[in-house]
Amino acid sequence: MGAEGRTEVQRAPYARMHECRHWQAAPGSTQAARPDVASASERVRRIPVLPRRDDPHCKHGRRLGCALVHTEDDPLVGLPLCPECYDCVGHVLWHAHAGKLWNRFTTAVRRYLATAGGIPRSKLGEHLVVSFAKVAEFQQRAAIHFHAVVRLDGPDGAASSAPAWATEDVLLDAVEHAAASSFVTVADSDAYGTERVGWGEQFDAHPIRPLPDSDVPSDSAVAGYMAKYVTKGAGETGAGVDYRVTSLEDIRAAVVNRDVRALMGTCWRLGGLPELEHLRLRPWAHSLGYRGHILTNSRRYSTTYGALREERADHRRGDTKPEDDPDTITEAAWRYVGSGYTPGAADFALGIAEDLANLREIKQHMIAEGWKYSE
Repeated sequence: MGAEGRTEVQRAPYARMHECRHWQAAPGSTQAARPDVASASERVRRIPVLPRRDDPHCKHGRRLGCALVHTEDDPLVGLPLCPECYDCVGHVLWHAHAGKLWNRFTTAVRRYLATAGGIPRSKLGEHLVVSFAKVAEFQQRAAIHFHAVVRLDGPDGAASSAPAWATEDVLLDAVEHAAASSFVTVADSDAYGTERVGWGEQFDAHPIRPLPDSDVPSDSAVAGYMAKYVTKGAGETGAGVDYRVTSLEDIRAAVVNRDVRALMGTCWRLGGLPELEHLRLRPWAHSLGYRGHILTNSRRYSTTYGALREERADHRRGDTKPEDDPDTITEAAWRYVGSGYTPGAADFALGIAEDLANLREIKQHMIAEGWKYSE
């Protein structure tokens, strides 16, 4: 499962960007789950890693292969074999442009579908709707992945069926074509040259079936798969911190490993370049330059956060709105009255204070008379 970012200029051998992706497609209301995306990485430790016969080394004298077999909880897993060779700049630029690349991808899918159906792009919405749900996950190597489900509905949304020509194969072709053709060109800079971020060459697509199948996942399995990554916290991967940093001193003091600290520092340095100011890398250095949400979905995929918030609010107030009750008085203006105890509570507090004072006095008398007082 993966996607790879491609760089126009490579600064070091093997310093490529590796992303991961996972695609899936479904019948009926045609569905496909789309990529996981990880970010720039060069050579990283995997489970297990086999030794290489030629035993090559990088220019810094470090091996480009690892002969150890690591357990899943080994802190070395996901770390670059050579921190000096690692493409931190490409990693950060991938994160900073991942959202834009996703937008390019969805646009390319819609354009391909319009062409396949012989429909003008502006009229596609009259025939079908492309819906998706996407989860962003930080891998152990601190690289972002996208796990997503892409679905084709009729013009009225999930309640209607896509036209007959919008088959599962057509959706798969659209997704594959969009992944191969979508890219984002990064602003040129003397600091890193020319960069282009795009999806990688790995591609794997599976249909999503309503019921379990031996060959393809069911919709319930995919729901669990997506939920797994929604609930997976950044702390499990060591990807940045959960608070904003405001200086290099904050980055140095952050409780992260050396490589994550290097990525946060790269965000801070790149954020000072005028040509990258629009990426706001410094305010997002804590998340290694990634500005997106963990979970996103298109407006017509299922429901919206606004609708969920409204439903939750209705539930809390007993499914009735205040304005529905004629006896309810809505106070629209508020003013500060004061703080502290109410008159009744003040009497209780005074009584408790007096009791405590009396107990302290009794204690002192007992000690003075030679009584052994136990706390």
